[in-house]
Amino acid sequence: MEEHTKEEHSHSDRSDAEHVDYSITQEVGSNQEHSESVEMESSENHFEEEVVEKSEEHVHHKQAHEEPVEKKEEPAQIKEEVVEEPVHEEKKEVHPQDPEPVEKHVHHQKHHKEPRKPFGKSILHFFDVNYKKLLIIPFVLLLLGLILVGAKIIQDGTFVEKDVSLKGGVTVTVTPESEIDALSLERMLSSQYEDNDISIRTLRGAGITSLAISSDIDGTDNAVVEAFLESVEEGINEELDDQYSIEIIGSSLGASFFRETLTALVIAFILMSIIVFIYFRSFIPSIAVILAAFSDIVVTLAIVNLMGMKLGAGGIAAFLMLIGYSVDTDMLLTTRMVKRRDGTLFERAVGAFKTGMMMNLTTMTAILAALFFVQSETIAQILTIVFIGLMVDIIFTWIQNVGILRWYLESKVRKQ
Repeated sequence: MEEHTKEEHSHSDRSDAEHVDYSITQEVGSNQEHSESVEMESSENHFEEEVVEKSEEHVHHKQAHEEPVEKKEEPAQIKEEVVEEPVHEEKKEVHPQDPEPVEKHVHHQKHHKEPRKPFGKSILHFFDVNYKKLLIIPFVLLLLGLILVGAKIIQDGTFVEKDVSLKGGVTVTVTPESEIDALSLERMLSSQYEDNDISIRTLRGAGITSLAISSDIDGTDNAVVEAFLESVEEGINEELDDQYSIEIIGSSLGASFFRETLTALVIAFILMSIIVFIYFRSFIPSIAVILAAFSDIVVTLAIVNLMGMKLGAGGIAAFLMLIGYSVDTDMLLTTRMVKRRDGTLFERAVGAFKTGMMMNLTTMTAILAALFFVQSETIAQILTIVFIGLMVDIIFTWIQNVGILRWYLESKVRKQ
């Protein structure tokens, strides 16, 4: 027992000693690790201090020797800031008190070019916006036409230059054997009859050239007629014999014929006005149609007078035709704008314009083709007057009438 007890005591003492040795070993290891970590930290701090010192020396050295490089780098920094600004502006809210984003937005709009509109759409937009201002053009033309016609009445006692068929006189038609200069013959006769009007027309047909020589001499006086025939023979340097025809219209007959044709013109205009009032049953649209037709006639008459054209019976018939052509397009326009309800007023006017211009252009093309081939002066006069009237009608229908109707209809809608 004692021996066994001693062995146990010795075994426990040995284990305690081993335990103490192990704990001492751990403490020593931990102390060694702590010392190593401290040494590493101190070495790292020392290294960092050396790096900082070297970097400061390097920076100081660059600042001393490379100052221009910093100046060159400044624009790059500014450029980077400018590039970054739009990104910052997208996130920034625009307030009324902050004017800078608004100014930059306006500056951006100035540099941003809108796509150009087609030429046709640009013209339509111009007419759509400025239709009231454009009314000045037809009214100025109407005023000038009235002034010219009034001046003609004051000067000559009539508003139109009449030929022999309307004021009386003599017309001699001859077929000379040789070619005659009509202008030289007219000058020669005008020098002999200074108080009378002389006009010469060249008539060609079937390979034959004839001259129609007209004068407003008194055709009822045989002596005056014989003297005139002798002057014609002298001018063409040929004896007339039986190779001529003569037409004599008395002055009273010519004046009576002019009054009758003028009366027919006035009656046609009045009847047209009554039909327009009955159809539309509205004062302003009806007056717009009548005013456009009246303006067309007055301005066309003023242009004819400026051209020095002498009107005959065919010329009066041309003005009768012109009333119909003018009212035709005006009725089309007014019906589209007043009676229909589809689209805006401007869209209705544009639709009527396309149809009306096609009608006018086809008629004008046919007239131009006829003028190249027609030989009769009366027919040529009719075609010329109608062509001038159709050109004038474009202004008074599609500027004056459109402007008046649109102004009236828009004001009517605002009142409602």
